[in-house]
Amino acid sequence: MQNELLSLPPLDALRGFVAVARRMSITLAAQDLCLTQSAVSRQVQALEEHLGTPLLVRKHRAIALTEAGRRLFDLASPWLGRLAEYVDSLQEEGRVRPVTITASIGVTSLWLLPRLGSFQAAHPHIDVRVAANNRIVDMAQEGIDVAIRYSRASRVPMGAVRLFGEALVPVASKAVAAKAFKTPSALLQQVLLELDEGGVPWLHWSDWLSAKGFAHAKPKAYLHFNQYDQVIQAAIEGHGVALGRLALVQPMLMDGRLVAQRNAQVGVDDLAYWLVQATEAPREEVKVFSEWIVREAQRSGQGA
Repeated sequence: MQNELLSLPPLDALRGFVAVARRMSITLAAQDLCLTQSAVSRQVQALEEHLGTPLLVRKHRAIALTEAGRRLFDLASPWLGRLAEYVDSLQEEGRVRPVTITASIGVTSLWLLPRLGSFQAAHPHIDVRVAANNRIVDMAQEGIDVAIRYSRASRVPMGAVRLFGEALVPVASKAVAAKAFKTPSALLQQVLLELDEGGVPWLHWSDWLSAKGFAHAKPKAYLHFNQYDQVIQAAIEGHGVALGRLALVQPMLMDGRLVAQRNAQVGVDDLAYWLVQATEAPREEVKVFSEWIVREAQRSGQGA
């Protein structure tokens, strides 16, 4: 009995013919296949020789299908399409999807990015995609695996892991700190770096000054920013004094880029940074990444 597989035409020749028939142009088919026009022409000719019948009618600057060509195209085109879809699905299953994390722009810039290098060194096979955003995104809808959320405990979803709490302390460069932190009131002789963000009054200087007994005091001046990482960068560059969110500025305090005012820390009750996962049963690479974030929070002395 003849093996039917031996009678089938070469796949490359069949693919070349289908590409030509879909476009009705050898030139466009060659572009689709990233081949030369002569290579595609040879594929079609080889298929015609294999089948023993012409498949194309070659006209001046145009081509048409013969009856045999039309019937072969009707059979082969959808079959090749389904084959391509199946191959794509297999490749997708075998491909490691990146772990996507979202956090606010400030948390991303000041806490996450400086630490990502250590994760990549330990897990080079896991790709990470960072989606910094100050709005609360729908994790399922936007393909987010992990989020670092700043929230009160009563508002976080079930299963969220507390990373660290919130505490505020004035911070400045060494040069500015030498003058601003000499006495409690010396701070008022400096430019105060202010975050213009509604809904978070505890991050504004007015609340901190009130807590320290300077409710009606007027500082030298304010310099306003709309992103928290800009506030901290301005403090590092000596433009004034910032309200440092201790968990986020700790690396800069440790390496000396910033100096904190002693005995000036103010805690923010019930607010903390939480790790939230999109699903209770995450992929292995998401689990590895999430565990690393928790360890980083603990290692830096901020963990719950």
